[in-house]
Amino acid sequence: MSTSIRTTRHVYALDCPDAAALAQFYARLLGWRTSSSEDDPGWVDVIPREGESTGFAIACQRVPDHRAPDWPDGPIPQQAHLDLYVDSIAEADPVAEAAGATRHPVQPSEDGTFAVFLDPAGHPFCLCEN
Repeated sequence: MSTSIRTTRHVYALDCPDAAALAQFYARLLGWRTSSSEDDPGWVDVIPREGESTGFAIACQRVPDHRAPDWPDGPIPQQAHLDLYVDSIAEADPVAEAAGATRHPVQPSEDGTFAVFLDPAGHPFCLCEN
């Protein structure tokens, strides 16, 4: 008997007020594409470009009463976040902001190896240097 499960897909799902809008943000940010079903417009997948496989996807799920986390301290804590590794934060920063991200005023990295941003729904994510 195996001591672990075998997964066939890895998806990080984000709650948000508008699934299509948040999915478009991540698609622009990563150069990926969105995929959705007319049967469930409250769930939109963000997946790599055709022919590109990362073994990972992001899903955006509409939650009517979504409340964004109040990071780093606040009544609504961060439960999880994405770390997106890039070659250069300085080069990726304007791309993230142009896609709709906001650089968080609190930047805990003393050595500058990561920067904290908020996506349009208020979820923190980090750009990290390789």
